[in-house]
Amino acid sequence: MGGKSPEHDVSLLSGKQVIDNLDKNKYEISSFIIPKSGKFDFVLFKNLKVDIVFLAMHGPFGEDGTIQGLLEIAGLPYTGSKVLASAIGMSKPVFKKLMEQAKISIPKYLIFEKDDDINKILKKCKFPLVVKPPDQGSSVGVSIVKDKESLNLALETAFKFGDTIIVEEYIKGIEITCSILGNKDLIALPVVEIVPQNEFFDYEAKYTDGMSNEIVPARISPELAKLVQEIAKKVYGVIGCRGFGRIDMIIKDSQPYVLEINTIPGLTPASLLPKAAKAAGLSYSQLLDKIIELSL
Repeated sequence: MGGKSPEHDVSLLSGKQVIDNLDKNKYEISSFIIPKSGKFDFVLFKNLKVDIVFLAMHGPFGEDGTIQGLLEIAGLPYTGSKVLASAIGMSKPVFKKLMEQAKISIPKYLIFEKDDDINKILKKCKFPLVVKPPDQGSSVGVSIVKDKESLNLALETAFKFGDTIIVEEYIKGIEITCSILGNKDLIALPVVEIVPQNEFFDYEAKYTDGMSNEIVPARISPELAKLVQEIAKKVYGVIGCRGFGRIDMIIKDSQPYVLEINTIPGLTPASLLPKAAKAAGLSYSQLLDKIIELSL
């Protein structure tokens, strides 16, 4: 847990929750915190004598294939998706291209580089817009832009995380998420509806008690819920995920649009995957058993 991403603190919350809920009669648990600097003793890491490493890391360097690659080099088994699926899931431009190829509905978008002219956005896009970095999680660096005046600030915020950003159409609808468990035989958990107190499900709404309501099952028709689950399974399969994952969507006029995939969804007390699992009759402890079992 930990790591050098902006989600370091959230990862520590996830990690603590995992440790607290792992069945102590089944597992001997030791924790490994990667500091914010990202510097640690690789030899110590490589010499870990473990059956499996449980990854409770989010964002860059934790969810994007880098720590997975390190574990592959060290010959250590780990939970969740492998290197390629993790990297694709974190890279929004690559993810979106694959969704288009698979004919999965996504919001219209534009890739914008640091030295591009702002007119590229003004000519091709209509307000309101969503501006986001291409490789962050937890809505880090994301802004909803309603006019030209606030566009520059949104671009400045997103460019703090790299030289490329995504400009996306803003779809106002029902925010939902669907978690998947499995490798080949996939289980779609009940659909969760998210009602944020803020304008969208941003970092504050995700991790502050009372800033969003999560409703399980979502207040949508059984037919639409089934469609969402099938789309989630398809996305998971296209990316090549393993173990577990969560697909975020927005529904407008009964049409689900896929926003992104989380290959290591949050595991904090406020997180959506444990809530969906609970609605499916899986306790937090049983959910962790299932993730470990699928990964081994």
